[in-house]
This record gives sequence, C-alpha cells and structure tokens, in this order.
Amino acid sequence: MNTNGDNKFFAMLSRMKYINRWGLMRNTIKENIAEHSLETAMIAHALAVINNVYFGGSINPDRVAVYAMYHDVPEIITGDLPTPVKYFAPEIKESYQVVEEAAIRKLLASMPEEMREVYSAVLKEDEREQEYGILVKAADKLSALVKCVEEKKMGNQDFLEAEKATADAIKALNCREADFFMREFLEAYSLTLDEQA
Repeated sequence: MNTNGDNKFFAMLSRMKYINRWGLMRNTIKENIAEHSLETAMIAHALAVINNVYFGGSINPDRVAVYAMYHDVPEIITGDLPTPVKYFAPEIKESYQVVEEAAIRKLLASMPEEMREVYSAVLKEDEREQEYGILVKAADKLSALVKCVEEKKMGNQDFLEAEKATADAIKALNCREADFFMREFLEAYSLTLDEQA
C-alpha cells in the first residue's frame, strides 16, 4: 500500500469544476464537468428508477448514478473535446478513445493499488454492465438537452440547433426510459421558479 500520502486521485477529481463544457458555444451560464456530472448522475438514477417502476426492470439506480458521476472523469486530463470535433472523423474519435484510455490509466495509477479494481470498473466503459452504460449515455445526452432548453429560455439562440441535434440523438438511442423522461419531465425545465412551485 502507498502510505506516503502521494495518492492524488481525489485531488484530481476536485479539478472537474475548472473544466468548462460547450467550448464552441456562447453560454449565458457556464457549465463545468462537475456540475454536468452531478446532473447526469441524478438523471441516470431517475432513468434506472423509471426502468424498474414502469418497465419491470431490476437495475440498481445507485450503481447507475455512480457510473454517471464518473463518466467524464478522463476530461480532467484531456479537457472537454466538443462533440462536433470528437465525431468529425472516425480517426479523431479513435484517437480520442486512445487518449481517454491513457487518462484513465494515469488516474488509476494515482490511487492505492488496492482500490484500483473498484475504480477501474467505474471509470472504464467496457467494464460496465451494458444496460447501465446505455442509461448513462442517455442521461448524459438528457443533461445536454436540459442545458440547451435552459439556454434557449434565457434567449440564447446559439443553442437552437444543438437542442434539435441532441433531441434527435436521444431518440436515436431507442431508450424507452429516456423517452419517458423527455415526455414526463423535460417541459418543466423551461418553466420559471414561480411556475414550477
């Protein structure tokens, strides 16, 4: 065990609040990956509950929420690569995956060896249960859609196309839990606090 106090993993995680999202867009309200990860975790938890309550599933909502909390952790090292850049060409996407895997290895190496197996399963997409990964992906996109709705509500027209593209991407997932969330919960994000009360 590394007992010399040289374990940097959680200190590195605290840097998530310094990495802003939506770098190519004019933002009314800035959003960092710590905020996004919390919202994604809450939505992922809800999607798991929706799966269990409405579709007879048996998914552990807490586990899905933990996966979502950590889904953008590699960006502590890589930064947030905007979606249009990440998916511009297959070569870029493949190269970025290699960089993300290297970032995960570096992060795992910054904690005691005895803890690495647990966090490896949380950080590495290919080690997550497939059904859980789909809900995290849907929650990630739903969080992005919420951002678009909120920016549009503030009069920011820069997010109109992003809203449409994100809604289309969610529909393309064919995730009934995400469809349920959009149908039942999304409209409320465009309301004022007084209208929500």
